[in-house]
Amino acid sequence: MNQLFEFISRQRAFIVFVLLEVLSLWLFYSYNNYQNAILLNTTNTYVAKSLEVSNSIKEYSNLKNVNEELAVENNRLHELVARLQSEQIVKTNFNYKADSAVAARFKTVVAKVVTATTSQFNNYITIDKGSAEGLAPGMGVISATGVVGKIKSCSEHYSTVISILHSEYTVSAKIKRNNEIGSVKWNGKSAEIIQLQEVPRTKSVLKKDTIVTSDYNYVFPPNIVIGYVQRVGVRQDQFYDIQLALATNFHTLSYVYVINNTLEKEQRKLEGNDEATKKNDPK
Repeated sequence: MNQLFEFISRQRAFIVFVLLEVLSLWLFYSYNNYQNAILLNTTNTYVAKSLEVSNSIKEYSNLKNVNEELAVENNRLHELVARLQSEQIVKTNFNYKADSAVAARFKTVVAKVVTATTSQFNNYITIDKGSAEGLAPGMGVISATGVVGKIKSCSEHYSTVISILHSEYTVSAKIKRNNEIGSVKWNGKSAEIIQLQEVPRTKSVLKKDTIVTSDYNYVFPPNIVIGYVQRVGVRQDQFYDIQLALATNFHTLSYVYVINNTLEKEQRKLEGNDEATKKNDPK
């Protein structure tokens, strides 16, 4: 305490000067309207900028939560869109009404990308959901913008996904404009480009056509975007040489949606039994 008094005693002149300066400024701005207005405007400007910086920092730190919430919401919307598309497709064909279980057969689970490769000839992705969340090999994987691949293997809490950027992976596809069927397969070169195959040159293919998943697919719902026609060339045989710009950006992929076709096993079992019956059917 004595040291405090000694400090005040040594610095009394400076302390009195500061107090008088503060008092003078207060009197100056309190009794002069013009200067008071300038002070308020200047103070408000700096306070507003400080709040803006503070809010920006808070928003940036909260981006992770926002992304997770958006991913969950997209997950719900994917299920809704798949169901509505199924109902619309069958209802426009001879007024046939789809069974509710068939229309709602695709369920989705949101997952976060842990690792992903794009520069290999056969690329894979690891996600942070596994068998504990009901995932299983063979399930399709999509992003908010398009097809990603399908699950290869699962542990309890992680899964490995075969990317569409894989030299041996093929997806059944169609041209959205005219429903012409083809297949999509990567040639192992650019991570932004993929090829559409098996489309006859007698069919119409236009630049910027949207290529989507076909209806003949166990893994994906129909009409999930794969890419957009970038170039249409011709080959020496009867098919086009078509190049697509991928809808999914694999360099910035953060969240994905795993597609579970709840009726897949039933369909495969029935078709397997039909194949066995055909083989044993005497001609």
